[in-house]
Amino acid sequence: MATILVVDDEMGIRALLSEILTDEGHTVEIAENAAQARMARERFRPDLVLLDIWMPDVDGITLLKEWGTTAQLTMPVIMMSGHGTIDTAVEATKYGAIAFLEKPITLQKLLRAVEQGLARPSQRSAGSTSDGAPYRSDVLTVEAAMTGGLGLPPPLPVNLGPQSEQSFDLDRPLREARDAFEKSYFEFHLARENGSMTRVAEKTGLERTHLYRKLKQLGVDLSRGKRGNAG
Repeated sequence: MATILVVDDEMGIRALLSEILTDEGHTVEIAENAAQARMARERFRPDLVLLDIWMPDVDGITLLKEWGTTAQLTMPVIMMSGHGTIDTAVEATKYGAIAFLEKPITLQKLLRAVEQGLARPSQRSAGSTSDGAPYRSDVLTVEAAMTGGLGLPPPLPVNLGPQSEQSFDLDRPLREARDAFEKSYFEFHLARENGSMTRVAEKTGLERTHLYRKLKQLGVDLSRGKRGNAG
């Protein structure tokens, strides 16, 4: 999988994004400010960067511009902000960002943006890192940037009912955010596997007894997946 650098000055957001992306199989490095981000970029050479805009020392847009003007923007960068505007998205994409995600970030948009960002041909895979050519994002529209769409076709939808667009508020205690994510995660697999606990246990890597206990703890409706396929 990929190495992803998460840059955000809020510890809770760094921890939550790190946990989610690690669960997806990625290697995650973290930085809480621009100085740490510079060092992490040099040390780990990430395949993708999630970069917060509002940071106390150097803001994300300034860091993005710095990487672009010094030929270091050789990886896709996804900007994040809790105060995003169209103007901010325009500025971010102008300086090389491939997407702009507004906080609170929905899980669906986060994973889609990361997946599609990693799917884009990078300068390193094209063998052009040595010439310092920046990562190109000129095919990205502002609308796509604001939605995390990256200008690429969206993945095939999975009908999970009203909770399919579950929004996760990342500015909350880590335990609450994790429980919300896990509940949505298990509801997704229950719907996908038509309510089969055996298949969900196999898919999630949990023993059935542990899975039942976990679902009860999270308040997951075990009949939901079966109901959704009853008609």
